[in-house]
Amino acid sequence: MSDEAFDAICSFVESDLGFATSHYNDSYLDRRISSRIRRTNSEGYEAYADLLRSDPDEQTALLDSFSINVTGFFRNPDVWDGVRSVLRSLSASNETVHVWSAACADGREAYSLAMLARDDPEIDESSVYVLGTDISDPALETARQGVYRRTRTTDIDDQLSYLETYEDYVECEDDCVRIRPTLSETVRFERHDLINDEPKSGFDLVICRNLFIYIDPAYKESMLETIARSLRPGGYLVIGKAETIPPSLKATFTIHDGRLRIYRVDSTDGSAPSNG
Repeated sequence: MSDEAFDAICSFVESDLGFATSHYNDSYLDRRISSRIRRTNSEGYEAYADLLRSDPDEQTALLDSFSINVTGFFRNPDVWDGVRSVLRSLSASNETVHVWSAACADGREAYSLAMLARDDPEIDESSVYVLGTDISDPALETARQGVYRRTRTTDIDDQLSYLETYEDYVECEDDCVRIRPTLSETVRFERHDLINDEPKSGFDLVICRNLFIYIDPAYKESMLETIARSLRPGGYLVIGKAETIPPSLKATFTIHDGRLRIYRVDSTDGSAPSNG
């Protein structure tokens, strides 16, 4: 890898395309850029840099590749046991429960939340509102359509089997699984960038899993502060099992379940839920 050419690509993406490459670790960025170099048959970083500057379609393709798209229904079932407990507690003590699936990729985590709320008799499904956000427009379009091809994902039926009655919420066809309209109507999707956009507000639970492992440590704190300001006092945050809260924020996020990486915010500037 030519460090100079790599830096030039990252600088162009940040300054001209608006994606904050400086917030991500170099190994993650290099894997995605190298993949595009191979796909475009470019002869190295310098040639790819020239292509990127001149080809709007390739600019879009690279930005899409930067989206963190590793996801699944009910990924890590033990974590979902913890989420179930949190939703039960929130439902019992609040008239409404606002849940944010941040960096939701193609929406399967957001739909998992909606299924869980409907499936558990101890959770008042009518009180639970789910928002999914991501920076990738193609991923969000897939989420809104709610159609997942078995040939493009692994063990999709096994993922859904966390719920014994999952067919109440999806229509299973030969090649795909389709979210039933009665469920998809309860989940909203929109674009949001945790790095550059303003905090949301009024959320009781934020799930943001397996994003921070790709983020440069210098920028994790500001992103987590954005999440903290998006939560109501007493709200919960769930991060990935391989992720940690920086020491500087341990007064903001207190441990609820350390093994499952579930934290609670005791004091925030959260307010009523926003419509945007």
